[in-house]
Amino acid sequence: MFFKQLATKEASLSYFFGCAGQGKAVAVDVVAGDEDWFIAEAERAQVRITQVIDTHVHADHFSGGRELARRVGAPYCLHESDRGRVQFDFTPLADDQLIEVGNVQIRVLHTPGHTPDSVCLLVTDLRRGEAPWFVLTGDTLFVGAIGRPDLTGREREMAGVLYDSLHARILNLPDEIEIYPGHQAGSVCGAGLSGKPSSTLGFEKRWNPALALDRAAFVDALTRDIPPRPTDMDAMVHANLGLVA
Repeated sequence: MFFKQLATKEASLSYFFGCAGQGKAVAVDVVAGDEDWFIAEAERAQVRITQVIDTHVHADHFSGGRELARRVGAPYCLHESDRGRVQFDFTPLADDQLIEVGNVQIRVLHTPGHTPDSVCLLVTDLRRGEAPWFVLTGDTLFVGAIGRPDLTGREREMAGVLYDSLHARILNLPDEIEIYPGHQAGSVCGAGLSGKPSSTLGFEKRWNPALALDRAAFVDALTRDIPPRPTDMDAMVHANLGLVA
């Protein structure tokens, strides 16, 4: 298995990984303007990009996912709840769906809260073993922080949904699972993000302050310290929904 993390603008983190042996790869949370990087990396690794995935419809940057998918002839994937919301065709992802990329397996975990369509991607390298190795947490769980719950409104309701997603789908995974989030320090998608671009679930359980809170305190904390909305958020969301050219 090969794995690359791309630190990009707006403090976003994108991912490119897959199975070199069978020549297949996945691109996750591509930022507009970075499509050439993924194409060059695929050529360098001699792999074909078989899926392009966004962990949710982003509000802080213009997505390059659809454009990359078009250029390489791969399906562009979002959670199935985006049917009827986005104005273009996409390949829907379902909760607990298994995506096979050669010897790499990706299990889709629907983790609403930051947005209704948010997913995390639990990744296993079968050549290494049958146990999951790491999880791409999108904007659900950051290093040292939690994703903001207010971007679609109803922030207290969504904060509660986010608490439930974390405790039902992420925190019950083994402590040794590695965490790779969608952002690092400098992003407005959460408050108090670390500059460190990865962690482990066990470390976050011990040191991430929000994960020690009960549901009521978690909701209070997330809705008390909400960062300013991203600059040009409406334009970005409209573009990522396919509402503008």
